[in-house]
Amino acid sequence: MEEPSTAEPGVFASLKRLLQTTLAIAQNRLELFFVEFREERLQFFELVLLAGIVVVLAALTLVVITVTIVFLCLRAGRLDLVIGLIVLYVAATAVALWRLRQRLTHWEPFSATLGELKKDKACFADKD
Repeated sequence: MEEPSTAEPGVFASLKRLLQTTLAIAQNRLELFFVEFREERLQFFELVLLAGIVVVLAALTLVVITVTIVFLCLRAGRLDLVIGLIVLYVAATAVALWRLRQRLTHWEPFSATLGELKKDKACFADKD
């Protein structure tokens, strides 16, 4: 009786496994990229929204300052209300501007994808 041959896998089998592994890694990295792309899109929308808030609040601040100057010329009795609005708008503008700057400073787009690609590069560099 002949036993079934248990030959070592050949070059083609090794190449096939290498190709499958490479495709699996590429698929994984591509999926990670698209997840991060969605997150970056949401973060970009938040940044645009905050920038819009800063612009609107700054414009309101200028309007209130202008109205205050006009009221100072006409009546001195309404000064408390207008100064309160000025302080409110200036504070809101400052907070929104601070948040916008903070987000822009700490924004690292696609950091997970880039980190994984660096790990892959290091892994392949170690094998050489």
